[in-house]
Amino acid sequence: MPLKGPLTAFGLSIALAAFLVDRLSKWWLIEIYGIAERGIVTVLPFFDLVMAWNRGISYGLFQADTAVGVALLASFAIVVTAALTLWLARINHRLMALSIGLIIGGAIGNIYDRIVFGAVADFFSLHAYGYYWYIFNIADIWIAFGVILMIYDSFFPVAEETEAGQSGKK
Repeated sequence: MPLKGPLTAFGLSIALAAFLVDRLSKWWLIEIYGIAERGIVTVLPFFDLVMAWNRGISYGLFQADTAVGVALLASFAIVVTAALTLWLARINHRLMALSIGLIIGGAIGNIYDRIVFGAVADFFSLHAYGYYWYIFNIADIWIAFGVILMIYDSFFPVAEETEAGQSGKK
């Protein structure tokens, strides 16, 4: 199967931009702002910045405290990202290419952290009335937004151009 579809470059450009924004935010928060030395920084009554190294996946599930565990989680994420890239090569409309690109970019951001640091750097903490949501990063936001766009696309499909130039439903 060819890796170049009509929107592959678009989707991969989105992935690259998402990855770079994630890396820049993590670099700035860790190296420039020094979030690790600051403890909890209250930004809004419901939003804090705090340094957390997530050795698992979403919500801290499947903690990987050994090199083997880190390698397994990174390998799984790489396989999923490769599958998404193959899927991207078959996409024919921008909304789905955008959503897959965001997911790929976010995944690569977290894969980078896991390989380089052995854990994913998380900073953003939302809370209200004593309930705390999990701590997350910009890569997680990209992934979540990409999934939301996929769900939207599945409920409200857009017309796409066919090879003959006629508009049709997916």
